[in-house]
Amino acid sequence: MNHDIPVGQLGAQGEIMAHAIDACVHCGFCLPACPTYALLGDEMDSPRGRIFLMKEVLEGELPLFDAAPHLDRCLGCMGCVTACPSGVPYGELITSFRGWSEPQRERSAFDKAKRAAILKILPAPKLFSVAARIGQYAKPLAPLLPSALRSPLDLLPEHVPAMQNLPRFTPAQGERRARVAFLEGCAQQALAPNFNAATLRVLAHNGVEVVIPGGQGCCGAAALHTGARGEALKLARANLKAFNPDDYDAILSNAGGCGAGLREYPEVLRGLPEEQAAQALSAKVMDISTFLAHLSEDGGLEPFEPTSRPLSVAYHDACHLAHAQGIRAQPRALLRLIPGVTVLEVPEGDLCCGSAGTYNLEQPDLASQLGARKAGNVLSTKPDLVASGNIGCHTQLQSHLRRQGSKVPVHHTIEILDLAYRGEL
Repeated sequence: MNHDIPVGQLGAQGEIMAHAIDACVHCGFCLPACPTYALLGDEMDSPRGRIFLMKEVLEGELPLFDAAPHLDRCLGCMGCVTACPSGVPYGELITSFRGWSEPQRERSAFDKAKRAAILKILPAPKLFSVAARIGQYAKPLAPLLPSALRSPLDLLPEHVPAMQNLPRFTPAQGERRARVAFLEGCAQQALAPNFNAATLRVLAHNGVEVVIPGGQGCCGAAALHTGARGEALKLARANLKAFNPDDYDAILSNAGGCGAGLREYPEVLRGLPEEQAAQALSAKVMDISTFLAHLSEDGGLEPFEPTSRPLSVAYHDACHLAHAQGIRAQPRALLRLIPGVTVLEVPEGDLCCGSAGTYNLEQPDLASQLGARKAGNVLSTKPDLVASGNIGCHTQLQSHLRRQGSKVPVHHTIEILDLAYRGEL
């Protein structure tokens, strides 16, 4: 333990930060895995450099003001965690540091207002839907606006769909194989409501009873990863009340970022009275692809209709599936169960697309560069369809593919499975 870091003054969060900093041996394996280092080539914009900066700030050797620009450019994509041979929990470190440092930050009135608006609108699907619809009218003006205002407009789809009211209970078709709870998510209810509708259809078709508990809300990941720890705690506690793990075989999410957010609850609530409840909930959380893969291994899934023609599907690894949760093989295996589908690997597949929660809004220029790079890599595979498992990736890919003149459809993996069941591929 590095006793120069004021662990005792910071409680459980201090323990997390000190442990992560001490674990880093500065080997540099993280550098090529870091999107911002790939773009900027600056050591301070790499995980190793940021760990050094955080250590210096905590020890009082460097003003937070000097370190903040480099730390703000971190996407929190967790690519460095996958690459690290020493097991440095960098995700816990950057999240804890942001929670500790945010109250000390000096931000402009514009930045404060923007962050407050993000944390107000993003977790509220109905409010988000209204904002998106208003944004559609302003979309033609996007080229005339500064990047901070242009970016969210560029990400909006050409048409914002109507929100869908999902049933609180969906019965299994045929013999019941499992009973699960489902997290609805936030932005995707407004931007891509078919993700959830397709999820319910596929689960029911495979004998799974689905409950959408009342009282649930945003997972809190956006608040947590932007340093709004108090808001994240409030949202986490609400979900702990809404989801009783003992009532279900699993608690499912179909958004990589949301599933990872729920699984972070033990760290968020470490040292607090709800820690044990958070551990129980986290142990039951599964991504939809992992759950279906288990069903496939345990008796199989209902067979899919073959495609009307051979289809090549480029699968994009969402960072909070691949890096944060280690989920790579399952979505690919599910897609390969569809007769006629070939899964394509995207070059630089481990590199973040630039979405990363609120990153498009906080760092629009870097996010745009990463989005363009990812879209180019996707198109190099010449796919018929693109699949991913996170709403942020979906909007980013869709936006940048269109900018590069492509009309290749972008779907959630579960939507492709649903289309195959209905014979519409």
